[in-house]
Amino acid sequence: MTSSLAVEPPLARPNRSRRLRGLGLIVLGIALGATLSVAAQWPQSEVVYRSDQLATVTYDDDSKHLLALVRESALLGESHQIFVGRDPSLSYGHRVDIETSADSVKTTTWTTAGVRVLFNTGHELFIPATYFIGGR
Repeated sequence: MTSSLAVEPPLARPNRSRRLRGLGLIVLGIALGATLSVAAQWPQSEVVYRSDQLATVTYDDDSKHLLALVRESALLGESHQIFVGRDPSLSYGHRVDIETSADSVKTTTWTTAGVRVLFNTGHELFIPATYFIGGR
């Protein structure tokens, strides 16, 4: 008389490639999270120079204006802008992209005709008042 005993296969263990794939997904998730965390902090703006309109100089819009050199830092480098306007938050006004370094402004001269920026390199930038008065 023969009897057949049913033999159950051993519990399936994850094979090595499955474990490595799972580990790879975890590592990928951590790397992606770190990348998104860094990217969320960019771009950053920093005012590296500021000059307020002199009290002795007035414009037709009767507003106080300011000039700021703003450094924009991004993942691929940095850029600079001159901002002139009446909004202290720098969100609205006249902007000029320039190539410079953060400590490059030597002097700023406000006149009724506009504002002149003299850089340490000897370069000058003149922004006529018509570009920044009246809320432009």
